[in-house]
Formats: sequence, structure tokens, C-alpha cells
Amino acid sequence: MGTVEKVSVVRGDPKRTALRGRDFRLRMKTIAVLPTWNEADNILPLIDELLLVSRHLEVLVVDDNSPDGTWRIVAERATTDKRVHLLHRTTERGRGSAGIAGFRRALDLGADLVVEMDADWSHHPRFLRSLVRASRKADVVIGSRLVRGGGERGRNPARTAITLAANLYLRLLLRLPVRDCTSGYRVFRRAILERFDWDALRSTGPAIVQEMLVTARAAGARFAEVPILFEERRAGTSTFNSKIMLAGLGAPWRLLLGRPAVRML
Repeated sequence: MGTVEKVSVVRGDPKRTALRGRDFRLRMKTIAVLPTWNEADNILPLIDELLLVSRHLEVLVVDDNSPDGTWRIVAERATTDKRVHLLHRTTERGRGSAGIAGFRRALDLGADLVVEMDADWSHHPRFLRSLVRASRKADVVIGSRLVRGGGERGRNPARTAITLAANLYLRLLLRLPVRDCTSGYRVFRRAILERFDWDALRSTGPAIVQEMLVTARAAGARFAEVPILFEERRAGTSTFNSKIMLAGLGAPWRLLLGRPAVRML
């Protein structure tokens, strides 16, 4: 088991650390993994915005056969743009398994960096350069609402309170060296992902976010947090509900008592 580095926090106003155009270039092959469920109204504008970040960036959409035809929209785009990829899943469904499948496919496609983000614009591409820049000195970079300069915009106060409480609970229980343990906007370096035993990851739902942090920590990852502004989705309906929230309260205990999914060197 590797050592745990002290968390490195990249501070500053997210408006200043956002995409600046000329001050930084993504030179490594970077693939943004977007798990989707009924994101037909969001997906193409988001893909267009992401592809503007760098010519080295590609997009991989992992869609669970969305009834609104998200996968069809992406499939059509992929026929004319080699930087767009689709993983269309018809027999599985779930945020956790979609994330795992996306990471594995991104590695198969030769990614040096893998970005994980939501497809509803709550994770804005304008922050991506800052996250990638921080990966120069970290194996896992988290787009954080809970470091100086980070925050939320346009969210229901009750959801914000749930976010704060959940992060306190997870940090104390799992002893994670980051403040925003529930953020799904993250960058992973290939070297740390190659330490994962993907077949041993067990979370099928949103708890995959914490399971990957626990696994990365066990593999000796260096962490960094970069401030972002989390915004409400632009279109569509969130799948978050009380059932998912209650399941999320119990999942960390399984992670605490289980063995991290790390390959032995």
C-alpha cells in the first residue's frame, strides 16, 4: 500500500483559474468521460465546448440507452468527428458501473489523463484547464466547491446543506484527504488508474465517487483540489432522490470495512 500525500489545494477565484485560452495548453491525450441518462438537450453543446479546450482532448459519452435518444445524437456526431466516442450500454444501468466502464474504455483508447464530469453543465468546461494544470503535481485533481474560491450557484439551499453534511460525514468516516469528497468533476492520471483492479470495484451507484478516492489513496495517489462553481443543470431532470441519498449513507461503511481495489505491484 502506498503512502498518502497531504492534500494540495490550489486556491483562487474560479473565474481567474478558469479557461484562459492562451496561458496553458493541453499536450497530453485527455479524454473526458461523460456518463449520461436523458441528456439530449445538453450533450451536443457540452461536447462542442469541451472540444474547444484543446485539440488533444477527446470526449467519451457512456450512455445507458437513454429513452430520450442521447446515444443516437452522440452516435451521429461520432461518425463525423474522430474525437467523439460513444459507449452505448443496453444491458447495464447505473452511475457507478457507467463510470467504471468509461474509465476502462478511456484507458483502452490511450488516454494519458481521464476527466470525469457530469453532462448537465453543472461541471463547466471553463474550469478544465485549471484542473489539468494541477495534474502536473497530483495524480487526482478534484474540482472542489469546498476550498477557497469554490462554491455553488443557483442551487436549492437544502441541497447545499446536504452536500456539506455528506462531505463532513465521508471525510470523518473514510479519512479522505480532500474536502469535497462528493464532487464528480475530477482528473486522474493514467499511472494511478493503472493501479486500479477494475474488476474488484463494487459500487454501482454514486458511491463510485468515494470508492475511487479510497482506491486512489490506497495506491499512494497525490491529491489536489481546484476551486469550481457548481451550477444547476441547464436542461432535463436530475436523477437524485431520497432513495439514492439513503443508499449513499450506507455505502461508505462497506468501503471502510472492505479491501481497496488496488493491484499488487
